[in-house]
Amino acid sequence: MDRMSALKDKLKADLTVSMKSRDEVRTRTLRMALAAVNVEEVSGKAARELSDQEVVKVLTKEAKKRREAAEAFSGAGRPEQARAELDEQAVLEEYLPAQLSDEEIDAIVDEAIAESGAAGPQAMGQVMKIVNPRVAGRAEGGRVAQAVRSRLA
Repeated sequence: MDRMSALKDKLKADLTVSMKSRDEVRTRTLRMALAAVNVEEVSGKAARELSDQEVVKVLTKEAKKRREAAEAFSGAGRPEQARAELDEQAVLEEYLPAQLSDEEIDAIVDEAIAESGAAGPQAMGQVMKIVNPRVAGRAEGGRVAQAVRSRLA
């Protein structure tokens, strides 16, 4: 457990910078992100260091939470809280790989369907097994599943 992931190092360094520059949104968001990473590290049977890929998964999950919370706040007529959640999401997305466009997802799904020879909605699992590793961290599962569903329908 002596070698931290480079991404976690970067989060810690950026937290220090944001604290010194008194950037409240960035400081709050990075503290929350590092806390989520630490929780993930100690969950399970034994404490462990997360790899960069695992840290990206945690950050992706946190960004998704922010987006969903922003939608809930907007729907409840609380624009200030929604704005705060979106600001936090924007900070988190700086540390995530660029998201795939719908066209890129569709191309990957089409490739996977051709590869697996899948036909019909019942073959969705086969296609998802091929697609998921290719889009890992670069597209939300819901978007990918929707693309696969529409292609197999």
